Amino acid sequence: MLGSEACDFKPDTFSKPADTLLAIISRRNLTVDAVAHELEGGMRTMRGLVTGTQAIDASLARSLSVAVGGSQEFWLKRQASYERALDVALHNALEEIEQWLSYVPAPAARPAGRLSESQKLVQLRERLAFYDVNSLKAWHARYVRVLDKTQFRTSATFHSKDGPLSLWLRRGELEAALTTTEQWNPLQLRALISNILKLSAIRQPSRFLPKLKKLGAKAGVAIVVVRAPEGCRASGASRLVKSDKAMVLLSFRHLSNDHFWFTLLHELGHLLLHRAEPFVDADDTYLDEKEREANKFAASAIVPPERWEEFANLRHDTKTILKFSASLGVAPGLIVGQLQNKGAVPPNRLNFLKRRWTWDEVESALVNL
Repeated sequence: MLGSEACDFKPDTFSKPADTLLAIISRRNLTVDAVAHELEGGMRTMRGLVTGTQAIDASLARSLSVAVGGSQEFWLKRQASYERALDVALHNALEEIEQWLSYVPAPAARPAGRLSESQKLVQLRERLAFYDVNSLKAWHARYVRVLDKTQFRTSATFHSKDGPLSLWLRRGELEAALTTTEQWNPLQLRALISNILKLSAIRQPSRFLPKLKKLGAKAGVAIVVVRAPEGCRASGASRLVKSDKAMVLLSFRHLSNDHFWFTLLHELGHLLLHRAEPFVDADDTYLDEKEREANKFAASAIVPPERWEEFANLRHDTKTILKFSASLGVAPGLIVGQLQNKGAVPPNRLNFLKRRWTWDEVESALVNL
C-alpha cells in the first residue's frame, strides 16, 4: 500500500502521474531502471510517462501497482485527474495558440504542411504536457527569464534562440529525472574527478558513457546527453534540478573528445565552484570571471598544476605527447586540445591524435543508458 501522503494526493495543475511515480521510487529507495524492468516496454514506457506521451491504462496501472504499490484504481484516477487538468489548461491557452505553435518548439516532429484546427489542438496539448506549464507566461518564466540569470545572458544569439534552447534543456531535465543518483555531494564529486577523467582514455562512447553516468550518480549528479536541436548552440549546462540532485547536460557538440571532456569538466567546475547555480555554455558564451574559473578548473584537471612547467616545455611531436598523456592517464587528444587552446600549437596541427565520433556512434551508446 502507498503511504497516506500518496493516497491524499491533490494534483497541482501540471503534475503528471510520473511525478508521483518518481517520488515513490525515491522514497522507497528503488531505482528507475528496476521499476522500468517491471513494465511492458521498459525504459521506453518510463520515458513516455515522464514526457506525458504515455497514458496509464488498465494494464499499465496493474504493472505499476505491482512494481511500486498503490491500487490499480489509484493509478487510473491519477491519470484521469491529470487529463482533466490538462484539458482545462488547453482551454485556457487557446487564445495564445498561434504564439505557442510559432514560438515554442514541439517536443516531436510536427505534421508537414498547413495544420488543421484539430492538429493545432493536438500540437498545443503536446507542448503543455511536455513543458509542464499552462501558459506562455509560465513557459517564459521557467525557460527564458530564469536563463537570463545564467552565463548565456551575454551571448549574442541567446534571445533569438531561446526556443531551441528551452527544448534542449527540457529534454535534459526529463533524462535527469530518469537517472537514479545518490544525494548531491560536492565533496564526493571532487574526489571522483580523477576517476572521471581516466575514462577519457576509452575511445568508444558505448563503453565510457555508462561508466561516466555511474560515477556521477555516486556524487548525486545526473550526467545526461541530449543532442542539441537545430538553432541551439549549447555545449553544456549544469544546475541543481532538485535540492539533492545536480545535473550536467551535454550535447556532444563538435563530436571530438577534447571538446567533450573539457566541456564536462567545465560544467563540473561550475557545480563545485559556484554552488551549483544555473549555467549554460556555448561557443559564444561571454568569458566573465566565473567562466574563466570553470575553464581553469577543467584545464587543471587535465594537466595538474605540478605538471604545468613540463607541459609548457613539451615538445610538439606525437611520441612526446603520447608519453605525456599516458603519464597523466588521459587521452592524447585532450593534451592536443590544451596546446591548441593556449596557442602553442596551431588549430590544424596534431588533430589526428584526437578521437572524433559520428552521431550514429553517440546515439547507439545512448540507447543502452
